[in-house]
Amino acid sequence: MSEKQQYGGDQIQVLEGLEAVRKRPGMYIGTTSSRGLHHLVYEIVDNAVDEALAGFCDTVHVTIHKDNSITVTDNGRGVPVDINHKTGRPAVEVVYTVLHAGGKFGGGGYKVSGGLHGVGASVVNALSENMEVVVKRDGKVHRQTYERGKITSDLTVIGECESDDTGTQVTFLPDKDIFKETLIYDFDVLKNRLREMAFLTKGLKIVLTDERTRSEIEMQIKAEKSGKQDTEDISDVQEAEESSEQETPEETVENSEDKGREEVFHYEGGIKEFVSYLNKSKTPIYEDVIYCEGVKDKVSVEVAFQHNDGYSEITECFANNINTPEGGMHLTGFKNALTKTFNDYAKKNKLLKDNEPALSGEDIREGLAAIISVKIENPQFEGQTKQKLGNAEARGAVDSIVSEQLTYYLEQNPAQARIICEKAVLAQRAREAARKARDLTRRKNVLEGGGLPGKLADCSDKDASKCEIFIVEGDSAGGSAKKARTRTTQAILPLRGKILNVEKARPEKAFENEEIRSMITAFGTGIHDEFDIEKLRYNKIIIMTDADVDGAHIATLLLTFFYRFMPKLIKEGHVFLAQPPLYKIEKNKKVWYAYSDDELNSIIEEIGRDQNNRVQRYKGLGEMDAEQLWETTMDPERRILLRVNIEESSEAEVDITFSTLMGDQVEPRREFIEANAKYAKNLDI
Repeated sequence: MSEKQQYGGDQIQVLEGLEAVRKRPGMYIGTTSSRGLHHLVYEIVDNAVDEALAGFCDTVHVTIHKDNSITVTDNGRGVPVDINHKTGRPAVEVVYTVLHAGGKFGGGGYKVSGGLHGVGASVVNALSENMEVVVKRDGKVHRQTYERGKITSDLTVIGECESDDTGTQVTFLPDKDIFKETLIYDFDVLKNRLREMAFLTKGLKIVLTDERTRSEIEMQIKAEKSGKQDTEDISDVQEAEESSEQETPEETVENSEDKGREEVFHYEGGIKEFVSYLNKSKTPIYEDVIYCEGVKDKVSVEVAFQHNDGYSEITECFANNINTPEGGMHLTGFKNALTKTFNDYAKKNKLLKDNEPALSGEDIREGLAAIISVKIENPQFEGQTKQKLGNAEARGAVDSIVSEQLTYYLEQNPAQARIICEKAVLAQRAREAARKARDLTRRKNVLEGGGLPGKLADCSDKDASKCEIFIVEGDSAGGSAKKARTRTTQAILPLRGKILNVEKARPEKAFENEEIRSMITAFGTGIHDEFDIEKLRYNKIIIMTDADVDGAHIATLLLTFFYRFMPKLIKEGHVFLAQPPLYKIEKNKKVWYAYSDDELNSIIEEIGRDQNNRVQRYKGLGEMDAEQLWETTMDPERRILLRVNIEESSEAEVDITFSTLMGDQVEPRREFIEANAKYAKNLDI
């Protein structure tokens, strides 16, 4: 029987209850990777934040337990426990077991809300090995339990409480059958998202507690990597680690300070403090954070911004506390208001001459840190992932409120107004100089073969999906790479020395740098507003530098350039870091390569420690001949590449990191290094 004949009514499946979520989890949380694992927490916290937005909650506690289960507790009204007349079941049970059930679909539960279209709580339940919900309401404490979305106990009263003691506590353990990549929560990932939620919800206190110690997390990671994912296996690893620690007194002393972590986020200033946070590693050019708020056409608007002495803009947009990384109507309204208001002020106060061109939005936003937050009853997002807000009324509301209140602010604060306008005029002149310099980097059509940088050893294949380019440190390594490469699909671009730190330089200075011009020309995409990913000449851009401090610095300079000039290359997964070996081990004419000290020790233990062993520590790529470089670092079948990516909703943190590491402020950089030194690789100098 043909496939066409086999397709009939019997092939149509009807999935009951939450089975559809378990069958296709990616449809509901995007992915079952680490990102999806953390998304479970956000969905439950979103419900608590909705209570805060409604004015009934001021404190949320999030706890990571030792087994990587999560507890979220709020002091809101408590999920209703009375009988839902449509289902005949307790309302709390309906909320956690039925898709598209909740107080977010009208009926006066919430005027505005975030979350996953109201399916969040039930989806988390479906994807959890077990879940417990405890509700304090009407002087009683209620409890119900579930396993993989199925009810395992009826709603039961387990105690009494004061009548004004209300709230909801949800504890869940993600299902290892769903989240096969990892079950380990990252404290810093949760910290960044919860901090953002606290900034956006003025006055709300969020407490994040991690009961795990650092050594316990490291043991969990080791157990997971070795395929041991259940508690008994992790305990075995832990016992082995503890016994080895007892043999080394120095390590025991160090681990005496090994304990859990706690962070408290509470911002009475709301998004004004968010802007100050974004500018913490920069120097603001005026003292105030400019703040506008109001309600128009049932859209609640909050906008805060401040200029710094840098050249990069960071504008974060939110709708109902949901980050919209691609902006949308609220961003359009803000840009229109900013451009129109500053041009009107500059012309009225003779800061722009009559014959001078108007300031562009790009000029005015140079060095801007801004937060745009709107609350709207029926948000319309473009795409399932809510990347962009589509409500036209949001544009009008933001434009109107910002225009009116910013005009008043500028009239009342002429000194700050002059500072901003003068910075924009300088940006305008620099932009024109940059445009002229940028024209020199424009690459002709790749089929013409003209306009390429002289140092580029290009590949012959014109199919970008098959091609890759290695950005190589120095002419010596570049020479080896050119000999080692596959000429058809691998291009080599050697860099001479360290490129310009674009974090500290105006764009026109960047175009004067030969190495930067070479990269822009070679890639073919253009930069900034002219960037076109369709013109990318190479599917992979691979940074290949020495495995030492200088190499790490050059890689960081390159990543700063990509992030500031071509961020989409990183966001769409085109940028990679090559991982050359640190050691070459020879014994009896056999060769091994080690990429870390641990791997070196493992190889030596395997082959035996004796005088026939020869260990070479590579100080740079130039020490390898072409054959060695090919088989260790360039051969697609054997090499190790690290893809550079930006976690969802963490762009503000990425911006702060680059500003901290590559900017002018010394103290924030020192604090960052001290806080993160434990994660750094040991590099021989």
